Amino acid sequence: MRTIKTIIFGAAAALSLSAAAPAQDASSLSELLRQIERGQTADTAEARRREAEFQSRQSEQQALLTQARQERANAEALGSRLEAQFEANNEQLAIKEAELTERLGELKELFGVLQQSAGDLQGTLSSSLTNLQYPDREDFLVELGAKMASSTELAEIEEIERLWEELQREIIESGKIAKFSSEIVTADNQVETAEVIRIGNFNVVAPGRYLQFNVIDGKPVLVGLPRQPQGRFTGSTSDLANASSGETVVAGIDPTRGAVLATLVQSKSIGDRIADGGIVGYCIIALGVVGLLIALFLLFSLTTASAKVSSQLKDVANPRDDNALGRVLRAYTSNKSVDTETLELKLNEAVLKEVPKIQRGLLLVKVISVVAPLAGLLGTVTGMIKTFQVITLYGAGDPKLMAGGISQALMTTVLGLVVAIPMVLLHTVLSGRATRLLGILQEQSAGLIAEHSEASYGGN
Repeated sequence: MRTIKTIIFGAAAALSLSAAAPAQDASSLSELLRQIERGQTADTAEARRREAEFQSRQSEQQALLTQARQERANAEALGSRLEAQFEANNEQLAIKEAELTERLGELKELFGVLQQSAGDLQGTLSSSLTNLQYPDREDFLVELGAKMASSTELAEIEEIERLWEELQREIIESGKIAKFSSEIVTADNQVETAEVIRIGNFNVVAPGRYLQFNVIDGKPVLVGLPRQPQGRFTGSTSDLANASSGETVVAGIDPTRGAVLATLVQSKSIGDRIADGGIVGYCIIALGVVGLLIALFLLFSLTTASAKVSSQLKDVANPRDDNALGRVLRAYTSNKSVDTETLELKLNEAVLKEVPKIQRGLLLVKVISVVAPLAGLLGTVTGMIKTFQVITLYGAGDPKLMAGGISQALMTTVLGLVVAIPMVLLHTVLSGRATRLLGILQEQSAGLIAEHSEASYGGN
């Protein structure tokens, strides 16, 4: 078929060439025909070669197909044998499990209780302070629990005895005070090794500080508190560290096993509370300090003046210039010869000169006692304005956002009252002493005038 197509194609080509070039000679056509015949012979040989190659490959494919079928048959036979073996093994396993259950009898309940006890003890020890001294116990309990959970293994008598020993040790250690070395993670994430004291199963302390028990990456660690309790509690830790065996020491413990200490960390100190008052709070404190210094100075001055006047009262005949009464008496001795009205005026003048010296600073203390609560009220208003601004911006859903303004409002009020109340009391005390001194001066002045008047009328 291919040869016929080639001849037809060659003839068509020849006719085309003949039509396109009618002047071409006969020898060229003969040459073209021979070329076509040679090409036809080459194509026939190539086709036969490819046909022979296909026949040989067909035999190979048939051999591979036969081999694959044989392998499939072998695999199916192996699968049948394994399935039968699996069924036989299941039957044998069921028989063995029945025999194991029959042989265990009441021991099965024992192992169930043992597994439950191991799990409960593991949960207890995970939060126990004794884990700091015996950290390997939890690994043993994990292994024992995994072994008991398996139906193919049973706990050995040594493991049961060790579980009982760990229960006993936990009970005993919970009632002891023990000293040992341990790593401590400080508040700035530094690790240090120090001697610590475990108070039963309640607290772990070091000299001068309380520590918090924590579990990080499954490992029990001690963490330093960023804020310690009051001095009397931290002082008891040093006493406990220095105590000898058998000595009784009063020490503070946290019966909640760290809950109270954790709450203490969140609470604010006095410095934090004062800082909540803001600028107004610091101004009130500065005002209170100034008022206290002035009041103390006036108290010292009035006390000294009162002592000198009391001393002068015992020696009226020898007036001195270092006290108010002495200066009034000198005014009297300098004007003994004048008439009573003039002497009265002179003595009143002398008393009036002493009044500013005695009452100096009292008005300032009174002003501070009035201004302090007003400044506290100013801080209250400012804090409430800040709170309402936060509510406007973020709403009232989160109380923490409003805590800053409320703290400022309350703390400035407290600071204002804390400054005002002592200032009022001090002003009362100072005013009383000043009034007492002025009363002595006026009393002595009136007595001197009366004595002079009697002497004048007697002489007449």
